Amino acid sequence: MNISLKWVFSYLALFTLFLSLGVWQINRANEKQDFLNTEAKRTNETVELDSRAQYEPSALRYKNTTIVGHYDTKQQFLLDNQIDAGKAGYFVFTPFILQNSNKAILVNRGWIPLVEPRATLPNVNFLAENDITINGRINNFPSIGLKLAGANQPTKSNPAVVGVIEAQILATVLGVELFHFQLELDANSPNGFKREWTVKKIMQPEQHLGYAFQWFGLAFVLTIIFIKFGFSKTTE
Repeated sequence: MNISLKWVFSYLALFTLFLSLGVWQINRANEKQDFLNTEAKRTNETVELDSRAQYEPSALRYKNTTIVGHYDTKQQFLLDNQIDAGKAGYFVFTPFILQNSNKAILVNRGWIPLVEPRATLPNVNFLAENDITINGRINNFPSIGLKLAGANQPTKSNPAVVGVIEAQILATVLGVELFHFQLELDANSPNGFKREWTVKKIMQPEQHLGYAFQWFGLAFVLTIIFIKFGFSKTTE
């Protein structure tokens, strides 16, 4: 084989790149599998919330909990731009004050469709009782793709409409301390709307493995071309 160093270096650079990308995809597949295993385990775990404790939301995500206290319906929130089955609507958030404390958690009572005209807000009121027990799943607040200026500021109405849920801002509005995560109300609990809670969708490990095989395949094809090109140069 009589190949110029330029072609050798080009081949080695591309071969190394393709192998590196393949290995990176395999590592991502392993990370995703670990993530899915952790989330599956958490959905079967329960945690007892302590109003005096400071929690890291990521450590509690998808765990189930049972809390005692009462809803505070004096100020509720509608999270705007929530799509369900192609229809626009809101998630309804109601503060729930934990028993014997001044700390609350925002309970996501589910999804309701948009009312036309848009200026007309849906009626989400209900008769709140004292010292009730509710069940639910802990989760991060819903995220959005593009955060517009002022989206985290609720309107002056009740229920207030807000584009982004930020616990610190809503805590100021409510005058109580808030946990920095939501409670997705259990489907069997009363005073809820449409509730079909799911785990955050991510690229599956199998997809990463598929990409890895593609990169390794490119490295193999590149090697075949390089060898064939080298032999053709030799016979000339």
